[in-house]
Amino acid sequence: MAKVLIVDDSKTSRRILKNFLTQFGHEVIGEAENGEIGVEMYKNLKPDVVTLDITMPVMDGVEALGKIKEFDKDAKVVMVTAAGQRDHVMGAIKAGALEFVTKPFEENILKKVFEKICV
Repeated sequence: MAKVLIVDDSKTSRRILKNFLTQFGHEVIGEAENGEIGVEMYKNLKPDVVTLDITMPVMDGVEALGKIKEFDKDAKVVMVTAAGQRDHVMGAIKAGALEFVTKPFEENILKKVFEKICV
């Protein structure tokens, strides 16, 4: 079981993700609606895993990933992307993201990604 921070500007996406993750036995310890708030919450909550949406206002997920990795080089980050954001995903992987999942969320894929990184 992992303690997870969800960072996504879509309230609906956060709710869906939270429902899946709690169903898988993980604990969602925080939610943020943009990268700036997400970075601060990461520093305060120190989650086991953080999910970062790529496209968000104030600070996007790739920039937030960089700041989280500066703070904690061992941070486990899963990027969340809409279809067609392949370039951003590749940049995020190079910046240290472990995995990425696409919206709309597919339960079996999400479960496999979390099983893989929460070893």
